[in-house]
Amino acid sequence: MKLVSYARAGHEGWGALSPDREDGVIELGPRMAAYPTLDALLAADAVDEARTLAARLAPDLALADLRVRKPLARPGKVICVGVNYAERNEEYRDGSERPKWPSLFMRTPASLVAHGEPILRPPESEQLDYEGEIAIVIGRAGRRIPRAQAAAHVAGLTCMNEGTLRDWLRHGKFNVTQGKNFEASGSIGPWLATTDAFDGFGDLRVITRVNGEVRQDDTTARLMFPFEFLIEYVSTFMRLEPGDIISTGTPTGAGARFDPPKWLVPGDRVEVEVPGIGTLANDVADERP
Repeated sequence: MKLVSYARAGHEGWGALSPDREDGVIELGPRMAAYPTLDALLAADAVDEARTLAARLAPDLALADLRVRKPLARPGKVICVGVNYAERNEEYRDGSERPKWPSLFMRTPASLVAHGEPILRPPESEQLDYEGEIAIVIGRAGRRIPRAQAAAHVAGLTCMNEGTLRDWLRHGKFNVTQGKNFEASGSIGPWLATTDAFDGFGDLRVITRVNGEVRQDDTTARLMFPFEFLIEYVSTFMRLEPGDIISTGTPTGAGARFDPPKWLVPGDRVEVEVPGIGTLANDVADERP
């Protein structure tokens, strides 16, 4: 099932894409008044209730008539994993061995826009880059979650363009926070594909295109730290809550790794596609100071 948040005629709503025709949306918000948003649905662990209801309904709305919003209006923690594909570690050409533990950093929700909204290049830098990723959305709370039970804590998956200002990554000696958190520098969506849409997480494909050119193409079979490991590891030191997001890393092929680098410029279109989820698409524009 694919759950979508949207705006229509000045009102916010949420629903499910029709399994028979994904250009149609089954309106669930008014029918499940106890859960006014997808955030509330996840907090109540009521995804199965929504699935049961959607299965017996026809679509009410055309997707083309809606403005797609970020899947969660108020996501909790946004935790990102750096250098999770082995070839990305080799990209740094520093002779380092394969890491024993994942590199982690945080993003603010305001640094991510919805599908169809512009990603903004700030006036402080021309080094805006893309990073196509698969993001885990937590649906069930837990602390010190065993790896074997990790999948039960996942509500679903979505796409992320983990947009980055490369020169701002190097402002601090030991952190990347600045370059990862410019407002509206990345995106998330277009919707949440619940776990019933996948036969495990071990071989999911992520493809990133810029202006139709494939720049990244890899599968989660080549992750150094699989999804279940990440959930176990992160939940060791922080409690994971419904609506928390773990973005699982980007494959090789980001713009910084070309010679010369291929930075994003206004007018570019970035698409992050994950079969089984969909395609997150955003145009690039300059931020107005």
